[in-house]
Amino acid sequence: MFSMPKRATGWRLLQPARRRTQLLVLAAATALLASVAIATGITARAAAGPRPTIVLVHGGWADSSGWDAEITTLTGLGYPVVTIANPLRSLTSDSDYVRARLEQISGPIVLVGHSYGGAVITNGARGVSNVKALVYVAAFAPAEGESLATDQYPGTHIDPSKLDVVPVPNPAAPGGQDVDLYIKPADFRDIFAGDVSPRESMLEAATQRPFANTAFTQPSGAPAWATIPSWDLISLDDHAISPAGQMFMAQRMHAHITTVHSAHDIMISHPAAVDQIILRAVAAIT
Repeated sequence: MFSMPKRATGWRLLQPARRRTQLLVLAAATALLASVAIATGITARAAAGPRPTIVLVHGGWADSSGWDAEITTLTGLGYPVVTIANPLRSLTSDSDYVRARLEQISGPIVLVGHSYGGAVITNGARGVSNVKALVYVAAFAPAEGESLATDQYPGTHIDPSKLDVVPVPNPAAPGGQDVDLYIKPADFRDIFAGDVSPRESMLEAATQRPFANTAFTQPSGAPAWATIPSWDLISLDDHAISPAGQMFMAQRMHAHITTVHSAHDIMISHPAAVDQIILRAVAAIT
């Protein structure tokens, strides 16, 4: 995707802002979607078998609170929901961390990944027999040997000039040293959060979690999507992952594809679309 600059720049992490008032409105919208889903039989069909656990894995520059609207709707429909705090240190170690959590869950699992979280579920689900569906939302779905830095479809607005780079120790990195990447606050809305208000974008920028460069550059292993059915929600207005690249990856893994005009923070700006594709995966496996 890009090569990293050699010299670090400073970045000051603001105090985390807590509950986002916009999510109340978004939760109401997803509740309306849930009513439609029930009326059309999506959740009725799913109820015929054991309810799967829905596991949500966030990507870079984010945390599990980004799934708040989806958690509200899906738990309201009676589904067990687990969110995993993605360490964002390296693809191998992050995937091992997710796999360890998955192995503690009994019964069928629908595993959902956003952005870099898609690369993590691609690897983390490997060998976990009760993962029955993979759901990618504005996400990477690498093949074996590819990394996030594999540049097949240019178009991302991410470049080194828009990142703050902080040298850090990282046991998951070669030699134990790495750099953490942050999107500069002035560029965050354009890259990540173009559909939300300036205030919401500011909160997302202020609470972004650091993303280790090793996570960008470490190659993927054998993909779980080769053996597990997949669904893919493609964000057509994405400035972080090119929509053309998302479509290429989705078609390559023969995913069930849905598109929506959304910026990269799709789980915050379009939670109804995310809920819908998750419920379709649930219906298909139960």
